Amino acid sequence: MVNQKILLSHGGGGRLMHGLIKDLLLKKLNNPILSELADSALIDYKDKIAFTTDSFVVNPLSFSGGDIGKLAVCGTINDLVMSGARPEYLSLALILEEGLEIKALEKIVDSIALEAKRAGVYFVTGDLKVVERGAADKIFINTTGIGRVVKAKRLSVKNIKPDDSIIVTGEIGQHGLAVLVKRNELDMEFNIKSDCAALSDLIIPVLKQTDAIKFMRDPTRGGLATTLNEIAQSSNYGIIIDEKSIPISTKVRAACELLGIDPLYVANEGRALIVVGKSSAKKVLGLLGKHPLGKNARIIGKVVKTPRKSVIMNTVLGTQRIVDMSSAEPLPRIC
Repeated sequence: MVNQKILLSHGGGGRLMHGLIKDLLLKKLNNPILSELADSALIDYKDKIAFTTDSFVVNPLSFSGGDIGKLAVCGTINDLVMSGARPEYLSLALILEEGLEIKALEKIVDSIALEAKRAGVYFVTGDLKVVERGAADKIFINTTGIGRVVKAKRLSVKNIKPDDSIIVTGEIGQHGLAVLVKRNELDMEFNIKSDCAALSDLIIPVLKQTDAIKFMRDPTRGGLATTLNEIAQSSNYGIIIDEKSIPISTKVRAACELLGIDPLYVANEGRALIVVGKSSAKKVLGLLGKHPLGKNARIIGKVVKTPRKSVIMNTVLGTQRIVDMSSAEPLPRIC
């Protein structure tokens, strides 16, 4: 491309904008539906579908284990998967700040294309806007996703009952710390990588092999603690978790102790909390363990009748403590 940085005219609807779409976005993301460049994508559906949208403003744009492009794809895919749907089609809306280097944009689009290919999803429509310097932080991304629900049984918090088991699919706290370390240029040798990953290949096969899963949610902003509290409040039951059962890597634990951060409140972008019937918990755990993303899955607690709408943790010291919902985002702009 002749121009090495984004100009306001790239968002003006003229030749520069069409060139950017044709030479970069279509080149990386092309498929028969997108190539029509229509105002709306026409998609045939007869089955029940899941529909979600999300926006991504992570700072910095790249971090160990990913970047804003990978995050946008995986985050939207995972929201669909948590509803029991196989992701199929996504939209891509880019808000670019004047002055953004086109090489940086191309790298982000490469990440988007790679993750979409890995997950077997297609970008079929989108939008491009350019704003003045200082009106955005280089690039903001919005993605919308549509997926086909794979089971007739609806996953719902209303399905949750006392004695149900709670599973987390992997080690927690990695994404938030990876972003924090890069953002603040901390001189830490822990080499913590974000867990950012699409969960469709992990979860969808399990949904097809068993009806045991009652509800799922990904513990992103606010981390494990906040998501557990959301489940407790919505179900009108309590949750008891065991500290010793929560999978936390040695690196994450050490970094959190050094920074004074509770790993229970650190965001994740490639993990799921799954509520299953007690009798089926070990079976689900075994199915998850067959996939690399589920090799560290653990049963971390259970649903209880009382205390209602509360999360209690049995600590390694033999005591109990209340795990409350976070009152504020400890690490803003992590997604």
